[in-house]
Amino acid sequence: MNSRTRFLLPIAIVIAILAVSTASIFIRFAQMDGAPSLVIAALRLTFATMLLAPLALIRHRDEIKHLTQTEWLLAVSSGIFLAVHFATWITSLEFTSVASSVVFVSTGPLWVALLSPMLLKEHVSRTAIIGLGLALVGGTIIGLSDACVWDAGLACPALADVLQGPAMWGNFLALVGAWTVTGYLIIGRKLRAGMSLIPYIFLVYGIAAFVLIVIMVIAGDSPAGFAPQTYGWIFLLAAIPQLIGHSTYNWALKYLPAALVAVTTLGEPIGSAVLAYFILNETPALAVLVGGAFILTGIYLASRKS
Repeated sequence: MNSRTRFLLPIAIVIAILAVSTASIFIRFAQMDGAPSLVIAALRLTFATMLLAPLALIRHRDEIKHLTQTEWLLAVSSGIFLAVHFATWITSLEFTSVASSVVFVSTGPLWVALLSPMLLKEHVSRTAIIGLGLALVGGTIIGLSDACVWDAGLACPALADVLQGPAMWGNFLALVGAWTVTGYLIIGRKLRAGMSLIPYIFLVYGIAAFVLIVIMVIAGDSPAGFAPQTYGWIFLLAAIPQLIGHSTYNWALKYLPAALVAVTTLGEPIGSAVLAYFILNETPALAVLVGGAFILTGIYLASRKS
C-alpha cells in the first residue's frame, strides 16, 4: 500500500459511511410514495448496474472477457449473497420490529471476524476484537432504542416476544441478512485482490439486480406505475449509497481486512441520525448518541493497527 492510498483510505471510509447513510432517507421517501421494499431494492441495483455499464463495457471489456471460471463463480456468488441480503433483511421488517431486525443484521461484522482467519487467513488482533465488541454493543443500543422506553426505569420487550411466532421468523431473516452480507464482504476481499473495482461491482451489482428482479416477480410486485419522483428517489438511492457508498467499501476491500471494513459499516446509523437531523428535523435520541459513541470508539480501536 503506497502513501497516497494510506492517506485516502480513512477519508474514503468516512465518505462511504455518509453515502450509505443516505439510504434510509431515500428509501423512506420512496416508501411514502407507495413503492414496495422489494421493488426499491431491485430497481436500486438495476439503476446502479445501468450507470456502470458504459464504463465497464467500454474501458474494462477485456478484463471481463478474460476472467477465469473461478473468478466468474466468485462474482456470481457475491452477487447472490448481496441480493439475498437485501431481500431477507427488507422482508424481515414485515415480521419483526425495526429494532430487532437492526440488532440481528448488525451482527454481520462478528461473522466476518470469525470467518476471516479461516477463509482469508487474516488474523484479527485482540484490540480489533475489543473494538468489534464495542461497535456491536453500540449497534445493539441503537437498535433497541426504538423498542425500549423509560418509564420509572428502563423497560424493554421480553425475550420471549423476540423468540416466538412471526417475530422469530423475522429475526431469523435478519440473521440470514447478516450471514449473506458476510459472504458478500469475504468474497469481495478475495476477488478484489486481483480484480479491478469497476468490473467487480458491475458484475456483482448486475447479478444481484437479476436475482432481486426474480424475487420481486415471485412476490407479485411490479416496478411500473409509480410517480416520476418515486423513480427519482430510487435513482438517488442507486447513485449515492450504492455507487458511492458500497463501491467505496468494495474499493477499500483491496487494502483493508474484511473484518475492519465490516466494522466500519456499523457507522451507518450515526450518519443516518446526522442526516435525519438536518433533512427531516429529527433530533437523535440519547440512546443513539450513546450507541454512536460506542461505535466510533470500536471503529477507532479496530482500525488502529490497519
